[in-house]
Amino acid sequence: MTHTFGVDLRGVIDLLSHHLYRSPRVYLRELLQNSVDATTARAELGHAFTPSVHVEPAVDGGVLRITDNGIGLTAEEVHSLLATLGRTSKRDELGFVRTGLLGQFGVGLLSCFMVARRIRVVSRSARGGEQVVWTAEASGDYRVETVAEPTIGIGTVLELEPAPDAAHWLDGHLVRALAREFGELLPVPVTVAGAPGDGRISRPELPWVPMPGETATEHRERLLDYCGQTLGFTPFDVLPLDVPAAGLTGAAFVLPAGTHPGVRQAHRVYLRRMLVGDGVEGLLPEWAYFVRCVVNTTALRPTASREALYEDETLLAVREALGRQLRDWVIRLGATEPARAGALLSAHQLGIKAMALTDDDLLRLVERWLPFETTEGVVSLRQFRRKYGTVLFTPDVDEFRQLAAVAEAQGLGLVNAGYAYDTDLMRRLVQTEGSAAARRVLPSELLASLGAPDPEVEQELLAAVERADAVLARHDCEPVLCDFDPISLPALLITDPELSREADTEQLRAEADPLWADLLGQLSGTASGATHRLVLNCRNPLVRRIGTVGPDLARLAIESLYVHALLQSRRPLRPKDTAALNRSFLDLLDRAVHSDN
Repeated sequence: MTHTFGVDLRGVIDLLSHHLYRSPRVYLRELLQNSVDATTARAELGHAFTPSVHVEPAVDGGVLRITDNGIGLTAEEVHSLLATLGRTSKRDELGFVRTGLLGQFGVGLLSCFMVARRIRVVSRSARGGEQVVWTAEASGDYRVETVAEPTIGIGTVLELEPAPDAAHWLDGHLVRALAREFGELLPVPVTVAGAPGDGRISRPELPWVPMPGETATEHRERLLDYCGQTLGFTPFDVLPLDVPAAGLTGAAFVLPAGTHPGVRQAHRVYLRRMLVGDGVEGLLPEWAYFVRCVVNTTALRPTASREALYEDETLLAVREALGRQLRDWVIRLGATEPARAGALLSAHQLGIKAMALTDDDLLRLVERWLPFETTEGVVSLRQFRRKYGTVLFTPDVDEFRQLAAVAEAQGLGLVNAGYAYDTDLMRRLVQTEGSAAARRVLPSELLASLGAPDPEVEQELLAAVERADAVLARHDCEPVLCDFDPISLPALLITDPELSREADTEQLRAEADPLWADLLGQLSGTASGATHRLVLNCRNPLVRRIGTVGPDLARLAIESLYVHALLQSRRPLRPKDTAALNRSFLDLLDRAVHSDN
């Protein structure tokens, strides 16, 4: 047998009115939406009339009333539309949203039950028929009456009686604020009793559309003021947005200072000039986290709560189109106002870098203007390449800081590519300009560039170095004698990345269960040799004196130099490294105290 689903009407009303929407405040948006749609539908019939919507807030706990001169409802439509969840006159026979109408889901009126215990609708249809009165209770019950002698003109009067503890949602101050927020850009005249002047809170023009006779400078200044009033900041710049295929127009406001890329995008979006929300996400690509938009669209789809945008192919196309417009603006800025382009890149490095990974024009802009930390100071890649040609870089911040002083002393230029996207940008340079553009420099290459020590000095230190072998072996390290600048640096710790990875894998393999140990063994080779090299600077006076002291003090001094170099490299200390740090410090302190005595 075939059965029909049963519906608990009270439960559905509670679910939709209390859990579909984030806040009771949206009830007024839904009522304005219905009233505006009613005037649009009447205009489609060809009637000659002046559309209007009027809101009367509640007074002293009374009823809130909204009046429109729209198409109205017949008795049959009241039963079919108002009393049937999910049914709406705002879709065509195939189920598509009718052009020009704001609503589409047939559940908006239920939001009123978040603030009202009773809804009363008095309506007179433009198609003719008797005046109809529909009264619904929050319990799910409703009744319909017809009135032979009409008391209203063509249109609808909706009244809300406040629910317990919800009367404040219908009061004048809050209603006027909500009506202005949601309906500010509606093309239909919307008035609210008690509002300043003639009470109109809607305006026919969009704020980002130039006014007649307005100069470009005046238009820009007006948008800057609009951003301050609406979004709360004075933007770095403002640029127009236009995606005709989606009926989208608006403005993008660039944040004046850097912000964290993890901060959610919050855009102000209007759908057919009714506010969807001021915290709508997903309108721009993720890399455009430094831009806030205010837009109006006719083609994007809202979710059922009308507080977010539906993720579909149209939204994806809009996101891509807006991303292209932002990218083109950055390129133009670099060509016409290089100083401002440099300021933009400095403030919003991560977003611009992310764009440059897939865009050659932006890559050239980044190369020209974006500052990088180098051995020449903070300079652009283009400045650096003028002197050195090939960009030698390290993919790790600590590695750069360890090697920078030595590389600079040897006349080698080095770039710190350890921050987000930097190493990927270097690879992009290689892809676009060839292998000579950039190259990752290995610490072992720097070691090969260091000079050999004087034979006499080397001979003096050989005995101490041999003693150091046993000391450093505990730390997977071996000593190397070199002659290099700066003379003030006694030792440099260089790590072989490949051997270090192999050693880490071997350690994990030893600690893992048999299954994982076999798997790790198949994925890795066998580490051979020390993973670290302690490069002792034979030009440094302290290192020179190690060859003249006794064996015990020499071993202690070399272990101390190892710990010092490890701390300078900013690598994490292993337990045995921490033990060596404590031991060498206390032993040296003990020797110093005894020597004074």
